[in-house]
Amino acid sequence: MAEKLRIGIIGCGGIAHAHARSYLNFDDVEIVAGADIIPGKARKFLDEFGLSGATAYESHEELCKRDDIDAVSVCTYNSTHAVCTIAALESGKHVLLEKPMTVTLDEAVAIMRAEKKSGKIVTIGFQPRYDVNARMVKDIVSSGKLGKVYYIQTGGGRRRGIPGGTFIERDKAGVGALADIGCYALDFALNTIGYPKPLTVSAMAYDYFGKNPKYYPDAGRFSVDDFSAAFIRLEGDITLDFRMSWAMHMDTTGDFIFLGTDAGLKVRQPNYHLWGGAWDGPIGAITLMHDDESGKPTQTDIPLIQEEKANLFERKVRAFVDAIKTGGPAPIPTSQIIYNQAIIDGIIRSSASREEVKIEIPAI
Repeated sequence: MAEKLRIGIIGCGGIAHAHARSYLNFDDVEIVAGADIIPGKARKFLDEFGLSGATAYESHEELCKRDDIDAVSVCTYNSTHAVCTIAALESGKHVLLEKPMTVTLDEAVAIMRAEKKSGKIVTIGFQPRYDVNARMVKDIVSSGKLGKVYYIQTGGGRRRGIPGGTFIERDKAGVGALADIGCYALDFALNTIGYPKPLTVSAMAYDYFGKNPKYYPDAGRFSVDDFSAAFIRLEGDITLDFRMSWAMHMDTTGDFIFLGTDAGLKVRQPNYHLWGGAWDGPIGAITLMHDDESGKPTQTDIPLIQEEKANLFERKVRAFVDAIKTGGPAPIPTSQIIYNQAIIDGIIRSSASREEVKIEIPAI
């Protein structure tokens, strides 16, 4: 590997800008290429960052042919995450894959098999993992202070927050609010309790707001979900009560809560009234619900750790770079996120069939 890690960016849309800004802050990294299927878009993207020496391509296949690229960020449509990631792996490149991992479970399994065969790493882009207070929530739960955790409620959801662009088109995004912001809530829940295996899903997805021009001006293009709710059974007799929205007549569907046999933990969204409860960044107030020494129900507010200049996105990109340079494991491994993806796949299938579905993950 060259002294500087040589990076290619596949998909040069909105989120790719955050990847580029992060890489450009590192002295040991060089962006050498970008690819996008829209003619001229990759060149415009690279020039925007002053990367006149980087090469622009109009397909991920062209970029992946280059032997001098060590790693790529995949920032394409959800529906093309798998094909681009697999091509990169097969050409010997490490991959930082934006969330959600894929649209379907089969695609996620295909990525994992290609990753195993290649010997390279794939890490998934869940930057809230690097928030110190989210880590504190995990530490509290892992300490055993709650006893056995048996129920989790995700809560959150935007009152009005349907995005534009390709987020609303099924052929590109695959799914809507469920994958855009719902995958964050799933990761927060599952990572906090150690990513137990999901067993069954009973779910419904809706599109009442996105398809109504009264609420969304581009309703004619809308073909995904704007609200999903699910009842998910996990290993260890744990229940996950999931809900997430882009739009609804409510300010929030509730706080994030963890119920245990010895105590409960409530986690609030910061400033949900301004934008909505999408668990894609820092978290808000944390409260421990427990009994005092006399057995009387009480609560303890957990002080938040205050950080200056906490760029979570840059932390996730740096963790990817460090893992490659040190030969370490993927910071957010596919072996965990396959469960996240299996739940998304289960919600899609359950909503379509109007029945509970089993989750079966093939051997990798």
